[in-house]
Amino acid sequence: MTIADNVRAIRDKMAEAALQSGRDPKEIRLVAAAKMNDAAAVQDAIAAGVDAVGENRVQELLTKHGQGAYVGVPLHFIGHLQTNKIRQIVGVCDLIESVDSLRQIEMIGKRAAALEIVQDILVEVNIGREPGKAGVFAEALDELLGKAGETPGVRVKGLMAIPPYVENPADSRPYFDAMYQLFVDMTEKKYDNISMHFLSMGMSDSFAEAIKAGANMVRIGTAIFGARRYHREIG
Repeated sequence: MTIADNVRAIRDKMAEAALQSGRDPKEIRLVAAAKMNDAAAVQDAIAAGVDAVGENRVQELLTKHGQGAYVGVPLHFIGHLQTNKIRQIVGVCDLIESVDSLRQIEMIGKRAAALEIVQDILVEVNIGREPGKAGVFAEALDELLGKAGETPGVRVKGLMAIPPYVENPADSRPYFDAMYQLFVDMTEKKYDNISMHFLSMGMSDSFAEAIKAGANMVRIGTAIFGARRYHREIG
């Protein structure tokens, strides 16, 4: 199957999951996770109708950005966010999805102020409370969002999560449900300078369950591009 075929099949599954949960499929954004896929493959995905492209690695993102890979859709950073790489992606990415500390928020704000822009971000939550994994714990989210709302140059647009790995995608559902409830709770708090637009969760094997639980943004790589081609040197 081609990338276009894959995107159509995913859209069908997204629509089915949305309708099963009483939602409009048009509300849900498809982010193509393009790690280790070249600029031509990314452009094929864009032509097939994905809503955005996400990258995990800063150098790969910058290389492909220079090749014009992302023309036509917003660019998201979805990988582990290293503080020494922040200045390289602020103003390049439309949305940084993996922010999980006040230090990162302050560094993003400082760089954005220097560029005279406002950088949109999502706050990543470690919903499974996994040791050593990125993301703020749920009980610390309220305080972090409050401080983020006071930071110039940064605009929080929602939450992101990567639940623990499970063999059966249905077993992810409790984590997705917990994230959705957290999203609702944070939305009701009405922080200054924060708009809870996006709940980004669900990947190739679990996006249907995530949508049923309330996700309005899913990040899909393998199901769009096929198995990652690690032999390619990209960035």
